[in-house]
Amino acid sequence: MVPEIGGAGDLGRLAWQIYRSRWFMVFASFLIMAAAGGTYIFGIYSTDLKRSLGYDQTTLNLLSFFKDLGANVGVLSGLINEVTPPWVVLCIGAGMNFAGYFMIWLAITGKIAKPEVWQMCLYICIGANSQAFANTGALVTCVKNFPESRGMVLGLLKGFVGLSGAIITQIYLSIYGDDSRGLVLLIAFLPAIISMLFVHTIRIIKVIRVKNEIKVFYRFLYMSLGLAGFLMVMIIVQKVVGFNQTQDSRSLPVVILLLFSPLAVVLKEEFDTWNAKKKALNNSCPVKISVEKPAVIESQPPPMLVPVPSNPEKQPSCWYTMFNHPKRGDDYTILQALVSVDMLILFLATICGVGGTLTAIDNLGQIGSSLGYSKRGISTFVSLVSIWNYLGRVVAGFTSEILLTRYQFPRPLMLTFTLLVSCIGHLLIAFAFPGSVYIASVIIGFCFGAQWPLLFAIISEIFGLKYYSTLYNFGSVASPIGSYILNVRVAGHLYDKEATKQMSALGLTRKHGEDLTCHGVHCFRLAFIIITAVTVFGTLISFILVWRTREFYKTDIYKSTGKLL
Repeated sequence: MVPEIGGAGDLGRLAWQIYRSRWFMVFASFLIMAAAGGTYIFGIYSTDLKRSLGYDQTTLNLLSFFKDLGANVGVLSGLINEVTPPWVVLCIGAGMNFAGYFMIWLAITGKIAKPEVWQMCLYICIGANSQAFANTGALVTCVKNFPESRGMVLGLLKGFVGLSGAIITQIYLSIYGDDSRGLVLLIAFLPAIISMLFVHTIRIIKVIRVKNEIKVFYRFLYMSLGLAGFLMVMIIVQKVVGFNQTQDSRSLPVVILLLFSPLAVVLKEEFDTWNAKKKALNNSCPVKISVEKPAVIESQPPPMLVPVPSNPEKQPSCWYTMFNHPKRGDDYTILQALVSVDMLILFLATICGVGGTLTAIDNLGQIGSSLGYSKRGISTFVSLVSIWNYLGRVVAGFTSEILLTRYQFPRPLMLTFTLLVSCIGHLLIAFAFPGSVYIASVIIGFCFGAQWPLLFAIISEIFGLKYYSTLYNFGSVASPIGSYILNVRVAGHLYDKEATKQMSALGLTRKHGEDLTCHGVHCFRLAFIIITAVTVFGTLISFILVWRTREFYKTDIYKSTGKLL
């Protein structure tokens, strides 16, 4: 519908209405999330990081651990958001993003003296922690502005974070070609610029829910699926045809056009609202004023005052009630949830599941190099992980909700199946054959993405929503713990051990400051066999939670918790 605009004044008011609307704020949040996934493309530039600074695999994986630690510990951003408007959180996040990744770029390009390992860990932790600030500033604000559609909001915005790796990779290939050091500079300034552009747009807007709100979010979903589909086609064509930088740059305008396509939905909704207001003003009727007799107010007896005892009984301390758990679905206190058996089981399963998939994602660069893949091939792995990470989040969120509401299919059982399927991806890396890493990237990306909405939904359902923000962050802590155990202590250590063995067999010794490189399928074989075994253990642990909650999921669980995902 074309808006009826009377002149320049109307056009200006319409533009201001669009800029300050809830729907434009959602669109701005999409863009912020689409640029906030720099942590998922570590595999592209990790090889340059390793070579330029002379790291072994254990040291590189230590950097990867601090990256995961920064990305998943969002307590500070949450506390700041409690006492400041969202623009403050976004500005802080933009500054941290640029400072952290820009220092990494200076280090790997040799523009500054080689930093100490602890300094590099600090830089990447600061840069990665900006993702938590973007999540808090944009995602949490959107949920508050659309409280009755929070599931769709979370699914879409988390999906764009998952898709961001493929989007940034396409931009990087178009601008820098195979120079992965340029990628670090790109993820230093691009997310910071986008966040700063929309700091005045992202804010709390108290508006009554509109009738077609769900339909609008479904339109956003279809457009995001179109973007993911195009990126998937581009990855396949780039692999089969073998694009160069010039050919990659031709696809970039299409990616940007699809990324901005939700703006068309925003404009249509605001045009309809504008025309509805104009029509209401043009068809307004004169107001009729009627005088009515004053209502007779019957006198009521004064309320009886109940005496308050001088020494009222104090409420028991939370430390005394921490082991007195309420029924599942009721609101647990933070301590009650943290010491519950259900939380312990869920935490262990997440350490095993997310820790294993995150180890595979963070080591894609070294896995590809050890098996003889090119830089462009490694970029393909990362893009596949990103797209299927997005699909995993969307599919798991929507499918588990449908199965639960229609068939009472317990969400922990879907989490168990997801962990089991991820083992296939780990085995494809352990026993690699030509092309197996492409299949593994799809499986691991999907399973990694699917675990997050399932985890956060289960926490909300079992432990209630009263202290959900704190318990949400506690669930995220399992990711860096699993990453440290499986990535640093297992994968990194075994890779270096195999690389040292290969050098000894060739009669070589490692020089000081020289990176340690391994070649062949044996570099990660034992590590991913162990990771597979750990994930199987996590699957069994998750099934215990399925058994413990089987009666709970047969009831109307949303009677007390309300829908979240």
